[in-house]
Amino acid sequence: MGGSMANDMTAEEVVETMHIGELAEKSQMSLRTIRHYDDVGLLKPSGRTEGGFRLYTERDFARLLLIRRMKPLGFTLEQMADLLRIIDALDTSEAGAGTAAMRSELDGFVEEATRRRAKLEEQIGMADEFIELLRAQ
Repeated sequence: MGGSMANDMTAEEVVETMHIGELAEKSQMSLRTIRHYDDVGLLKPSGRTEGGFRLYTERDFARLLLIRRMKPLGFTLEQMADLLRIIDALDTSEAGAGTAAMRSELDGFVEEATRRRAKLEEQIGMADEFIELLRAQ
C-alpha cells in the first residue's frame, strides 16, 4: 500500500492508501476506466500526493467494486451516482425522516437490480439453448 494521505486528512485520521495502479490491479479494472470515473465524479480519490498523484482508500476500493457490479446490469453513470449518494447519506445520517426516504430509494435499486438480473438469467437460458442447437447440427 502507498502510505498515508497528504492533503485531505488530519494526523489523527491517517488511512492506508494506494495509488491508482494499485487500485486498478486490485479491482481488475483499467486505469482509463478509473480515471473516467474520477472525471465524471463517480469515484473521486480521497487524496493526492504532493506530486498530484491520486490516492485511494479501502473505502474507495469498495465503491469501485460497487460500480463494477452495477455495470453488467446496465445501470447508467447517473444511476450509479444516485446509488452512491444514497449509500453515503445512509452511512452518515442518524435515524430520522431522511433515512426512511433514503431506505425507500435503496429498496428501489434492489428491486431494479433484481429485475435486471432476472432478464440476464433469461438471456443466459436463451444463449444455452442456442449453443445446444448449434451443437446438434
